[in-house]
Amino acid sequence: MSDQVGRKFGSHIRDLRKARTLTQEVLAERSTLSVDAVRRIERGAFSPSLGTVRKLASGLEVNLSTLFESFSVQRRDTVAEICDFLQQRRPDEVKLIWRVIRAIFDGR
Repeated sequence: MSDQVGRKFGSHIRDLRKARTLTQEVLAERSTLSVDAVRRIERGAFSPSLGTVRKLASGLEVNLSTLFESFSVQRRDTVAEICDFLQQRRPDEVKLIWRVIRAIFDGR
C-alpha cells in the first residue's frame, strides 16, 4: 500500500474499531493478531497481507466485501455491518433480535 492509502486504511480500521467500542487489545485478541500489529496497521505503518485483513474483518465482525466497500466509498455502511453481524448469529438469535427491533419501532 502507498503511505497515503495505508494511513487511510488504518484510519478506517480505527474508526470501525471505535464504533464497536473495542480497544486495540480486544480487537487484536478477536483477530488473533498482536496488539503491536493492530497499532501499526491503524497508524499506517504496516501494510497488512490479505490474510491479516481477513483476520481484522473477522475481529470487527464484518465481511471482507463490507470492509473494502466502506473503505472505498470512505463511509461506513451501517446496514451492511448489521447484516454481516446477523449472518454470524444462530437462527434463534436472529429471531430474538428481530423481535427486539420490532418492539422498539412498534412502540413509537
